[in-house]
Amino acid sequence: MTMATAKETNNVAIIFGVTGLVGRELAKRLILESSWKVYGIARNPETPTTLLSPCYHFIPCNLLNPFETKKKLSCLQDVTHVFWVTWASQFPSDTQESCEQNRAMMSNALDSLLSMAKNLKHVSLQTGTKHYVSLQAPFDEEKLHFYHEEFPRMSRTPNFYYALEDLLMEKLNGKVSWSVHRPGLLFGSSVRSFYNFMGSLCVYGAICKHLKLPFVFGGTRKCWEESYIDGSDARLVADQHIWAATKSDVLSTNGQAFNSINGPSFTWKEIWPIIGKKLGVQVPQDMFVGNFWFSKVMPEKQQVWEEIVEENGLVQTTVENLANWEFLDALFRFPFKLMGSRDKVDELGFAERYKTLNSILYWIDCMRDEKLIP
Repeated sequence: MTMATAKETNNVAIIFGVTGLVGRELAKRLILESSWKVYGIARNPETPTTLLSPCYHFIPCNLLNPFETKKKLSCLQDVTHVFWVTWASQFPSDTQESCEQNRAMMSNALDSLLSMAKNLKHVSLQTGTKHYVSLQAPFDEEKLHFYHEEFPRMSRTPNFYYALEDLLMEKLNGKVSWSVHRPGLLFGSSVRSFYNFMGSLCVYGAICKHLKLPFVFGGTRKCWEESYIDGSDARLVADQHIWAATKSDVLSTNGQAFNSINGPSFTWKEIWPIIGKKLGVQVPQDMFVGNFWFSKVMPEKQQVWEEIVEENGLVQTTVENLANWEFLDALFRFPFKLMGSRDKVDELGFAERYKTLNSILYWIDCMRDEKLIP
């Protein structure tokens, strides 16, 4: 980018986790705007790359290495907006080790940026609706909350979400506005996401179709028949990040929290046959199979996926690039309802909504267009 072009851009974003579900959408949106220049940070580049623009600059960086982080980020003096949509998944999210590792990552990045980026306007953090709950027993299965943003923290177990919010409060010290965004079940396309629902669903569907297996739902009957979790389209979450970072009447140096959810509730029972039809699989009369565990049945199908990739001329991926079978089992056997309220964003004028079924069908089309699935 020439110096002249740099001067014409009013906003300079740095996206940590640019190859993830929401990071990709953030970058796509911002590089379409003439007033934005974008730095994308991830440990490894996206392959094949879909982000091509003279306004976009990818920087590979291991944020757990403070020396590498300082070397690569301290020269980015023009950054005005930070979007933190990454996390370290080495340890379970409700452990002290996870808190320490994720805090170290963000601390390394902020320490490298804050002293140099004199025009920093906003930091946008993404966590999730697990902010409101503990995933360790005992569970209060009968009590249904529509969690609002001011719901008190859970004190029973560590949560790295809290550690990151506290770190922002400490590092920014009332000098820079910041926001935190809490999506539910994310829908998007990436080969670099640990909890990749769309990848898991589509790999499962492709294998069922290839082997002529029934497309069954393995989980609990409650998760099958009742609304249990909010969907969050990556497009909506990305738009909400940008909205909160640029809308003057929602900016706050004390930090603003926002649930980032589609809106209308859904049940797997009502949308499963439509998803099956979209994927071209055999949807049986009895779709619910309580004793079907993805993590027990699917790991042995890795070679099948290799055949599917080869036969359909898809981008070379392994099952692990796209699917997480333990995640599907946990999701479809969730021990309590995790539903959020949209009241706050609605009242502040963020009106974007998606029906979850439409989100899923849209992302199936996107993954097909990207030659990730048949």
